[in-house]
Amino acid sequence: MDPDLQALQDVRDCVKRAAAAQERLNTLSQAEVDRIVGAMCAAGEAQAEALARIAVEDTKMGRVVSKTEKNLVCTRDLWRAIKDMPTVGVVRRDDANKVYEIAEPVGVIAAIIPTTNPTSTALYKAIIALKARNAVVVSPHPRAVKCIQAALKVVYDAARGAGAPEGSIECLTRVTLEATNALMRNRDVKLILSTGGEAIVHAAYSSGTPSLGVGPGNVPVFIERTANLSTAVERILASKNFDYGTVCASEQALILDAPIRDAALAEFRKQKAYLVGPEERKRLESVVIRGSLMNPDVVGQSPATIAKMAGFSVPDDTSILLAECGAVGREWPLSREKLCPILAVYTEDGWRKACERCIEVLEFGGLGHTLVIHSTDERIIMEFALKKPTFRVLVNSPASQGAVGFGTGLFPAMTLGCGTYGGNITSDNISPKNLLNIKRMAVWKADPFRPSGGIVAAAVGASTVAEAALPPAPPPGAKPMEAAICGVCPRNRSLEDLIREAVGKT
Repeated sequence: MDPDLQALQDVRDCVKRAAAAQERLNTLSQAEVDRIVGAMCAAGEAQAEALARIAVEDTKMGRVVSKTEKNLVCTRDLWRAIKDMPTVGVVRRDDANKVYEIAEPVGVIAAIIPTTNPTSTALYKAIIALKARNAVVVSPHPRAVKCIQAALKVVYDAARGAGAPEGSIECLTRVTLEATNALMRNRDVKLILSTGGEAIVHAAYSSGTPSLGVGPGNVPVFIERTANLSTAVERILASKNFDYGTVCASEQALILDAPIRDAALAEFRKQKAYLVGPEERKRLESVVIRGSLMNPDVVGQSPATIAKMAGFSVPDDTSILLAECGAVGREWPLSREKLCPILAVYTEDGWRKACERCIEVLEFGGLGHTLVIHSTDERIIMEFALKKPTFRVLVNSPASQGAVGFGTGLFPAMTLGCGTYGGNITSDNISPKNLLNIKRMAVWKADPFRPSGGIVAAAVGASTVAEAALPPAPPPGAKPMEAAICGVCPRNRSLEDLIREAVGKT
């Protein structure tokens, strides 16, 4: 059979099995769901390092120690965040207003997994999907098929052992662009959960299937003059060296407050950063950015490796490459998103000018994503939080870790919404709550026309939800329309009079 036809048949088979599993998932109780998801998280946590090693071998990017930590965030930390989260039946009661929220699964989810965070994203999406009682069909990145399949096997085996139906987690085995598009457009797929480059997210939004996609992250970090310099630098380097900058929330542009510029650069050098010269910067630009796109060959590589690709050398233990830039925009390629340990550097005198530069950076490919400020001035910190076009403002935090919920109180997630600023439907760190349909049962509790008596008396006096939901019996001998008018219309006026009055007012 033609390979393309085989890939399309693979999509149909995976979705068919997932749809059959969905029927069984719909019937699970909260206890059954939590038993399944708890087993998945425990199995993923136990295999975190092994899966990280497979990911580095498969993708040739990143660091085992960092990928291990990401896997733990998406299993151990994720379980702590969701273990008590209600996702079945009545999940919220408002007894005062007699409104009750009931959770329903959205149905089969198509999950698109990137090459930058392959095992962690696969673990995370499978777990939050089943926590919300959704079957999931995964489309792995072509350069990360082996490690993504390995991660899914770990949690699928655990889920099956805990009672999940066969087919609740499926993964495409023949990965092509056509197959991914067919998956996203399949009529039995009810939601797309897309993480990856701008093109795949746009394709998801254009598929006709409801989609949760995320935008790119061109993250500025501002070191304000009151910051603790050594700590700020340490945390920025911890973030950019975390899997060599492959997290989309990693810092991309460093804005230094003018009075502390020299001291900050000295601290960076002390912590083994390398400030490139003008000629080295130009060489970096030609290697890191190709046209208007990031060169995938530099993603998740060490500073020494990237410098060698650009034709110059730095010590093997170099922590990061710093490149001073004159502006933000196309003529300064390093002002774009770079998923590797390189930072564009700017100097601005005062927080207001730094604020303007941060907004420039965000508008050049990072709207809605993340911003970081290192400062001890609470007034300035709040100004940044209130007035920046971004939905994650991290304070004195490494961006890569803080944005995904490691070391902060944010929900642990590998899919970070950018809201309407970034062309996304949500600004959340995506959780099981985003993968639920919520139905609302609202009980009649007040007559909008009469302050007392009639229907309102029946509702207020009802002792049970069922009683309050029932209208009162009509008066003996009343016609149906007369009963409605009597119970609802003010002063028992005729329906015709009320209609004539309303028409006259319009």
